[in-house]
Amino acid sequence: MVLGTIDWVVASSLATAVGTLVLAVATFSAVRSSNRSARIAEMALQEQRRPLLAPSRLEDSGQKIMFMEGHWVSAPGGHAAVEQLDGTAYLAISLRNVGSGIAVCQGWVVRPGLSLDYPGHAPLEEFHLQSRDLYVPAGDIGMWQGALRNPGDPVRAEVVDAIESVHPITVELLYSDQVGLQRTISRFSLTPARDSWLVGLNRHWHLDWKGPRSERMTLAAAEAIHRDHEAAVERRAAADVEREATGSGGPALPGDRGSDPDLDDRGRTGGP
Repeated sequence: MVLGTIDWVVASSLATAVGTLVLAVATFSAVRSSNRSARIAEMALQEQRRPLLAPSRLEDSGQKIMFMEGHWVSAPGGHAAVEQLDGTAYLAISLRNVGSGIAVCQGWVVRPGLSLDYPGHAPLEEFHLQSRDLYVPAGDIGMWQGALRNPGDPVRAEVVDAIESVHPITVELLYSDQVGLQRTISRFSLTPARDSWLVGLNRHWHLDWKGPRSERMTLAAAEAIHRDHEAAVERRAAADVEREATGSGGPALPGDRGSDPDLDDRGRTGGP
């Protein structure tokens, strides 16, 4: 090649290569943008049909619920119906769907005791299948019902004993959206309060997508609460031993009135 002249074959090859590279980059960017738009659209669609169950409000209307034996129970707003009859445990919860999609109950687990006794949700194979179609509309109230009837079920006996001794009960509900996706487990606590049972919500587990908090963070928070609770119990026990050793005039814990005559029944300083 003579100096100063152009090899048009090489130049055209380079131009073709550069054009191909630019086209490839543009195609990659377009595909990436399209995938991002598709993911955003899918997330928006999921949000539109995502259910989330919670206890109903105290001012919500009560619900009457019938079981297959013809046994009826009543669950006022914010409450549960908890009864045992001839060894069968009947339970029902007044619910409110605070999500944006219809909730379809799929299964349930009932265990005696507080939720602190169970760090994680029950295995899926332990859930009782929901034989009755229970749909809770978005932004409205609904209900759940379940009964433990099997005489050979040890959990039934434990739950019946908890009902008779008026001890708390833990219920976990497995539900999905209307097409069977977005499976969620919500844990409810049934706490006796005089002649009724109040419903509390402990936490949610999202089985098909990541929730707002990781499982590691949630377990760490539960462990911290356990440590604080055990420390408080030990502290109270040590204070009780000290008071017994020194007599009724021993030191009292902050917030504990003990035998201080200057405090009234509400823990306030007495006087005019």
